[in-house]
Amino acid sequence: MKHIPPYNGFEQGPIRPPSESESLLIRITRNCPWNRCTFCPVYKEEEFSLRPLEHVLNDIDTVKAYVDGIVESKQSGARYYGDFIKDGVDDEMALHAAYHFVAGGMKSIFLQDGNSLIIKPEEIITILRHLQQSFPMVKRITSYARSHTIARISDDNLEKMAKAGLNRIHIGMESGSDRVLKMVKKGVDKATQIRAGQKVKRAGIQLSEYFMPGLGGESLSREHALESAAALNQINPDFIRLRSLALPMAAPLTAQFEAGEFDKMGEVATTSELLLFLESLQGITSKVRSDHVLNLFSEVNGTLPADQQKMTDPLRRFLKLDAEEKMIFCLGRRTHRLSRLEDLKNPELRDPVAKMCAEHGATEDNMDQIIQSIMQRFI
Repeated sequence: MKHIPPYNGFEQGPIRPPSESESLLIRITRNCPWNRCTFCPVYKEEEFSLRPLEHVLNDIDTVKAYVDGIVESKQSGARYYGDFIKDGVDDEMALHAAYHFVAGGMKSIFLQDGNSLIIKPEEIITILRHLQQSFPMVKRITSYARSHTIARISDDNLEKMAKAGLNRIHIGMESGSDRVLKMVKKGVDKATQIRAGQKVKRAGIQLSEYFMPGLGGESLSREHALESAAALNQINPDFIRLRSLALPMAAPLTAQFEAGEFDKMGEVATTSELLLFLESLQGITSKVRSDHVLNLFSEVNGTLPADQQKMTDPLRRFLKLDAEEKMIFCLGRRTHRLSRLEDLKNPELRDPVAKMCAEHGATEDNMDQIIQSIMQRFI
């Protein structure tokens, strides 16, 4: 008989996609089963484990009790926790999750951690059905997944997951270049990335694929852009989400960069790479989203093919700026003083950034070193 450790209460993991900011987070696994990607600082030194199915179901029941109590208290006009806490429900983390979920409109649920679909298909289907029974108002249930894991799940099981309520999967493709994937120890190749993406689409599940500008460094920049676009052209995901490379201290790639073993690109070169990538997306109908603060250009948002020109125009305009204006925009964005390229035309926004650059001795030659320091502190 399988030994099940004691249940210690509702759990939440450390990360979720920005698009799931209002989602209820349900933790199915702890950490990442691969955990070797050199660009990733998360889960390092942490052991991967599967949470017992019974614990996950308990989490759902616990947070549902709080959600029901919060909804009831709103309807009755109650103002305090004690007005709706039910007997036996005393989990502070679950209470916080329930409040956040209700405040967000109870529209979506995200399954944590880094690769939840690695559990047995029948178990994830049980969890999905329990979620739908507990929260019938929810419109979207989503999860991270590795391409390597998706490729090993049968089409039949993926379709069953879709019918049970899983309607969006986030895959960190990062690159379509086999050389880049090998360099950063992604643990998957381009062919598997394509096969996994196509399987998700066939199952009728929405697909978000992530591309990481800058991941190939200077030496593999062009290949990184072209091969990534080629892979996505074969997948045609619902969303292509941009996640520009950053080098947090805990990421192994940061140590390689500091040792001179990784030729990290600056902002201007990364912009040229991103432009090549976007121009190379052909024959697909994906929505492109620059929905993360690490991205330099928040205005790169649209639907292909109609918005391709609109999304690439800001990049071309930026590349035509003189060196000083490029510096002001980059440092303005990285210090959150500027939001869009158009802000350079507003003296009230631009001039304080120019003054800041002068006071700190920023030049086009040392700009990228300053930005690297800013980004590390921010991350």
